[in-house]
Amino acid sequence: MSIPALSTLWIRDVAQPYLRGFRPVAQPGGGLRGFWFLRPVAGKVSGMHRSPALAVLPPQAAGFFVGFLLDEVSCPYLEARPPEAIVFAFVHPVGGLLHRRLVAPTDSLFRNTYGYIRWLTHRPPRFELYAEELTALVRHGSMRPWPARKYIHYSHNFFVETLAWLVRSGLVRRLLRETLKAPELPLPQKRPLRARPAVRRIRRNKRT
Repeated sequence: MSIPALSTLWIRDVAQPYLRGFRPVAQPGGGLRGFWFLRPVAGKVSGMHRSPALAVLPPQAAGFFVGFLLDEVSCPYLEARPPEAIVFAFVHPVGGLLHRRLVAPTDSLFRNTYGYIRWLTHRPPRFELYAEELTALVRHGSMRPWPARKYIHYSHNFFVETLAWLVRSGLVRRLLRETLKAPELPLPQKRPLRARPAVRRIRRNKRT
């Protein structure tokens, strides 16, 4: 049984109870196959290169991906052995304003979560942090040792276990809270006060 022949619709139903508040969007093709769980973020990004593989993502978003990694070129830094089951948390675009606040700093939400979740998960595959990649906080594992007939069963268990750890770490709740914050808007400029025109009053002589 090959991964392209597998249905991925069931992934949405498995992940949604753990990722409440995030909108599922299918990733039907490319090196990733599965579902994005998105929280779009207000604001415009100009001059951003849009990869065809990320065409389903809003210009700015944060959330999670749950599904399969089918090739070695989509995420070469992972040193993957595809096909792989993969779950990751992300902030898009990398280097954007939200990414610089939630991922990049040494005391960021993602880095603090990484330290805690590594302590939670003692057996492999363990979570990895890539602060300069879309797969910022990721857990992945090769499906090659699995019997093909068990792909869905074993990947289902992998997804549930991984998502439960993400919930327990607090990342799901905190990331939702961060994306629900209202964007900072510029303060309205005060209009300069205009001098009121002088009112010319005409005094009328009373008739005697």
